[in-house]
Amino acid sequence: MQFVLFGLVVYGAATLQLGMVANGLLALAVTFLPAALRREYGYTMAPGLVLWITVAIFLHSVGSLGLYDQFSWYDEITHTVSATIVAGIGYAALRAFERHSDDIDVPSEFRAVFIVVFVLAFGVIWEVFEFGAVFIAQLLGVSSPVTVYGIDDIVTDMMFNTVGAVLVAVWGTGYFGGLVSFLRRRLESEGG
Repeated sequence: MQFVLFGLVVYGAATLQLGMVANGLLALAVTFLPAALRREYGYTMAPGLVLWITVAIFLHSVGSLGLYDQFSWYDEITHTVSATIVAGIGYAALRAFERHSDDIDVPSEFRAVFIVVFVLAFGVIWEVFEFGAVFIAQLLGVSSPVTVYGIDDIVTDMMFNTVGAVLVAVWGTGYFGGLVSFLRRRLESEGG
């Protein structure tokens, strides 16, 4: 997948599609994050989680080849898969803080609510980022790395973000146990 993402960057550069280049470079950087965490902090991410993260960013980036325009359901898939990653990160951060501090005790029923709210909040920030990126790209006269399709698309995005959040809240928190432990150790090593 990294090879394909690199090819996407090269293709974007050759065709002067700066948005594609930006998407490809960001995606490549994310795929190297697990190796960087292992090298810098000794944290070895579970292979399934590495694949999960890579697939999420890969699907988004490959969509810049026109898949979002060709298949109306493609955006729904990418939002659902990406939302599961955001949900897992939110869950891992919450649990790490909870395990780190005796002052934080979150009832298990609330954790599911937190995951959904966390993903929806992130989704709102993402939609604002998209509008800002498109606006700045228009000001600069370059192609935007993201596309805004309108209010109906935003509502659909938020619905599928919710689907991804609920999937993790109901079935997926166990996949992030190693990340919870890693974040807790980092909190303890920072003395926070």
